Amino acid sequence: MEEKQILQILKESGALLEGHFILTSGLHSPQYIEKFRVLEQPRYTKMLCKSIAEMYINSGITVVVGPMTGGIILGYETARQIGVKSIFTERVDGKMKFRRGFTLSPSDKVLIVEDIITTGGSVVEVIDEVNKYGSPIVGLSCLVDRSNGKAKFNVPFNPLLVINVETYPPDNCPLCKSGSVAVKPGSTKK
Repeated sequence: MEEKQILQILKESGALLEGHFILTSGLHSPQYIEKFRVLEQPRYTKMLCKSIAEMYINSGITVVVGPMTGGIILGYETARQIGVKSIFTERVDGKMKFRRGFTLSPSDKVLIVEDIITTGGSVVEVIDEVNKYGSPIVGLSCLVDRSNGKAKFNVPFNPLLVINVETYPPDNCPLCKSGSVAVKPGSTKK
């Protein structure tokens, strides 16, 4: 799937928002991607995950790991299309960890699938958690990399779409300085 098709899906689903937003990272941005407008539509989720699965179908993947919450849906659908197991991490004392009896072994080959990457902090925590089990990470993919090239990982990284948007620290946000009031979409409370 081409980037313009992915961008069109984001627009058609109402996922690409314009305004003044507080991101999960605490940074401010004039754009926000409400991934659940895409993920609530199985046909879009299936199409997007098919693009991820096709990148890794012949890589020997045995497990797909998705960080909670959007990564669970994307990880599951990608794993279903590859024909392998899907597990996920969730926050425990502020860090991404496996729970619910999920484990890996050194013989597993892991693909990590995330929804949106802005700073990459959550994904680094997932990589650290997978590394505890000695399982090789074959790759990392996401729907959208909006890190402006700042998110770096020690594993192969293949986002479906790269969007470069401005982000600002709250104390140096031109939107705030112009009198705009920032809103915090999504469900993460910080």
